[in-house]
Amino acid sequence: MAPKPITSAEVLDRVLKKGNIFILDVRNESDFNDWKIEGSNIEHLNVPYFDLIDGVGNIVDRIPSDNEIIVVCAKEGSSKMVAEMLDEEGLDVMYLKGGMKAWSEYLYRIEVYRDEEIKVYQYIRVGKGCLSYMVVSGEDALIVDPSRFVDKYIQDAEKENVKITHVVDSHLHADHISGGPELREKTGAKYYLMKSEGAKYEHEALEEHETIEFAKIKLEVIALKTPGHTPGSVSFFVNDKLLFSGDTIFVSGIGRPDLGGKVREWARDLYDTIYNKVSQIADDVLVLPAHYADFDHEINENGYIGETLGEIRRQNEIMVSKNEDDFIEYIAGSAKSETPPNFEDIVAINRGELEVSPEKETELEIGPNRCAVHHTS
Repeated sequence: MAPKPITSAEVLDRVLKKGNIFILDVRNESDFNDWKIEGSNIEHLNVPYFDLIDGVGNIVDRIPSDNEIIVVCAKEGSSKMVAEMLDEEGLDVMYLKGGMKAWSEYLYRIEVYRDEEIKVYQYIRVGKGCLSYMVVSGEDALIVDPSRFVDKYIQDAEKENVKITHVVDSHLHADHISGGPELREKTGAKYYLMKSEGAKYEHEALEEHETIEFAKIKLEVIALKTPGHTPGSVSFFVNDKLLFSGDTIFVSGIGRPDLGGKVREWARDLYDTIYNKVSQIADDVLVLPAHYADFDHEINENGYIGETLGEIRRQNEIMVSKNEDDFIEYIAGSAKSETPPNFEDIVAINRGELEVSPEKETELEIGPNRCAVHHTS
């Protein structure tokens, strides 16, 4: 029997259910080391495809027979060929449909909050560590930090019998291409971004809005202007219950302020944000960030990425126990980590200064996000 394809959705389902998975990744070693399918229940073996062209006999004894076996490559072709060779050796194997490209682009939706006024869905871009949101109220929908796969939000809004009327970006993203401008064009929604981020395309300047109100949604902006990750970073406080924190606060860290080359200056802004603005928000507010770094660690028992602000403070020493000078030194010392791949081109696209083909967009986004300074106890 020929090996079967397995979709990104099916792989994620297995990751979430914690079944044993064995992944044979046939990409180059550097690509594998930089970015892979993560999970505590996953065992990896990396053998580049070019080392297997003449056969897989030398790796058969390294592949377990009691786990599900999935072969992975960049775009599918190489993994399918290797899977066929393993099948001929008598192994029951699958290959990832669309390869790591498909894994990078897959959006998984889960409901994270509901009351009599609003319903909130989180979109987890598992292969990229990006999070976006749909907030539904009445006949309207708000999209927060959308990815470029805008048809997913539009289709889901149609299923909910609502219209996307408002779209917000918390900042000018450096690791992925925003879908905000395209959503504005396709739906007629109002698109909001801080004017100070320097975007060249049409948008509503968040500086001009203390609140954005529609249906039964009250989204506070100016009171939560949260510079640090970028000068124009904003967090959105919705109905005094939810904090869409962008890249300012994560479940296990805070946003890194070094991507603009002004690490100490922006770290001082970040300190003011964390210790003066966010400190005024109650512990029971649910924080919903724009990214995560460790899926296993940050996903909660309800299956989404998010945590109460009080618990995040408890886990993150850097948010509660440092004076300003120590905080800045800590951030500056942590800023030596790798920058997001291709971040200068991605920022230029998100600013409206560069246009590229869809194929180039995919190429630029491949790889992990590196937007956080992590410190959990």
